[in-house]
Amino acid sequence: MKTVAELAELVSGRVEGDGNVTVRAVQSLEDARQGDISFAVSMKLAEKVRQSRASAFILPEIWPDDLETPSIRVKDPYLAYALVAQALNYRPFVPQGVSKHAIIGSGCRISERVTVMPGVVVGDGCEIGDEVTIHPGTVLGRNVKIGTGSTLFANVVVYDNCIIGNNVRLHAGSVIGADGFGYARNGDTHEKIPQTGIVVIEDNVEIGANSTIDRAALGKTRIGNGTKIDNLVMIGHNVQVGRSSIIVSQVGISGSTRIGNGVVLAGQAGVVGHIEIGDGSMVGAKSGVAHSLPPGSQVSGQPAIQHTTWLKAVNIFKRLPDMAREFREIKKIVSKLQDGEARANNSDKNNEA
Repeated sequence: MKTVAELAELVSGRVEGDGNVTVRAVQSLEDARQGDISFAVSMKLAEKVRQSRASAFILPEIWPDDLETPSIRVKDPYLAYALVAQALNYRPFVPQGVSKHAIIGSGCRISERVTVMPGVVVGDGCEIGDEVTIHPGTVLGRNVKIGTGSTLFANVVVYDNCIIGNNVRLHAGSVIGADGFGYARNGDTHEKIPQTGIVVIEDNVEIGANSTIDRAALGKTRIGNGTKIDNLVMIGHNVQVGRSSIIVSQVGISGSTRIGNGVVLAGQAGVVGHIEIGDGSMVGAKSGVAHSLPPGSQVSGQPAIQHTTWLKAVNIFKRLPDMAREFREIKKIVSKLQDGEARANNSDKNNEA
């Protein structure tokens, strides 16, 4: 448990009310009870705040001083909520060692301060750092390296020689280092191109459940420091993803594409291979990116075009049935006018004759 004042100091916020009130957990405005802290990001939630039974709130700086309940005023309530939730949910690492029901290969170097659960398989020559937790069913190939403080949840697979950095979270069912999709046409058959590279996951990366990151054909597929990847994402061989990017569920990135720093790929976006998406770009949901994008681009659509242009096009698309009807009516009017003009011309010719 922590006091409101302690949490306010953590998030550089200002306390309104009794800072000595203690809280134990973060809950939604609707579900909060005594001992909970909740948050609101805007005045649109004012009525829900007044009705909430929380013991404290995280609120925007501009919130009126009309609450009896203690609150923490901050510039960014959502960020403050994240930091407070981290603090209240922190659990110190307690090493449980290597289970006798795990299978450990030869020549491995495993820290004493680890938790390796039953059913884990660790290949020959692996290195596992301090405070690593590996959940049941996970399989590490040969010569895999896992950095300090990383967590591999159930049924993760990391193929031979891949490198996982510090404080990485690999969620259940994710696969790191499967073969890239590389084949050469040979008449009516396809010859497999050996995928001899590796995957490097840098520090502070989180990869969602059932996501897959293919090993490079040659060299490295790389995911940069601090990048966050959602569930069900597919990243092809030799892709390079920069720092602090966000890749949302069901995105697919084809081989040898470079994704810059701070890029956002929204859900179900698809990116072709061998292109570059510049730093700070945003690709909208379900967009298809077929060419390189300069830094700071904002695109949407299939194929992806400038986001504001896409919004205009979508608005026109909704009106197409009405526009088609109007066009047919105009066409009829024009046709009648043309017929009338033709009859008038013929009448003039007959009079002249």
